[in-house]
Amino acid sequence: MANLKEVKGRISSVMSTQQITKAMKMVAAAKLRKAQDRIIQMRPYAQKLSEIMQNVASSGGSNADNPFSEDRGASNVLLVVVTSDRGLCGAFNSSIFKYTRALIEEKYSGAEQAGGLEILPIGKKAYEFFKKRRYQVVDKYYNLFHDLNFEDVKEAAEYVLTGFQEGQYDQVEIIYNEFKNVATQIVRNEQFLPIAESEESESTATADYIYEPSMETVFTELVPKSLKIQFYKAVLESNASEHGARMTAMDKATENADELLKELRLTYNRTRQAAITKEILEIVGGAEALAQA
Repeated sequence: MANLKEVKGRISSVMSTQQITKAMKMVAAAKLRKAQDRIIQMRPYAQKLSEIMQNVASSGGSNADNPFSEDRGASNVLLVVVTSDRGLCGAFNSSIFKYTRALIEEKYSGAEQAGGLEILPIGKKAYEFFKKRRYQVVDKYYNLFHDLNFEDVKEAAEYVLTGFQEGQYDQVEIIYNEFKNVATQIVRNEQFLPIAESEESESTATADYIYEPSMETVFTELVPKSLKIQFYKAVLESNASEHGARMTAMDKATENADELLKELRLTYNRTRQAAITKEILEIVGGAEALAQA
């Protein structure tokens, strides 16, 4: 049985850890509210803009009119993997890594072997994970969460759009955690480029669109802007999911610390009681020995 000093030291250590987890939970909750507000406000705008973009892209324009719809196969693939900068958020990052590696193995193993697969990590954890495993990594935009804003994210989106237009990439997919609620984050994989046809293409095929000032202007202005918004939305979803996952993880850690403290205090009391009983027995034994002398 552990001595009193060891048990008391463990109790003090667990209490200190519990204070840290409580503080991290409160910080995550404060950040979550702000991140949640941003993504809730962004979703309706991004979804409607995406619908318009898909409808316009499938309404009769050719690939020459809309270069972002050109299907060139999957010889050169870019995977945009969005994680967090820090850990202590449960399975938030590991679920993304597991999904991405499974996707590469099942769908893009040929491109990987041919040297046509690149990873654009957003978040230090993604950068460190794929860099360590010797994937081809674009190391320009992994620190976007340091000061998350649209201008910085737009630069990353423009890099992807330019790479697709110039033929550096034939297909681009974004893998991220979608925010559902504080306790639930869903891994999403969206085809970013080429633009997927609308699911309602049959109804939109007969739609009569009037382009003002011209179809070319729409494709050069509206479509890139919409794609940048979709890119930013994915990053915001991941940001809100991260804070939700961290808040949940720290809440569980605090509860576990409570349970551990109960066990340690019980052990402490039992050890203390055993030590007192032993001392009493020694005193009684000594008194009896003196009486018999």
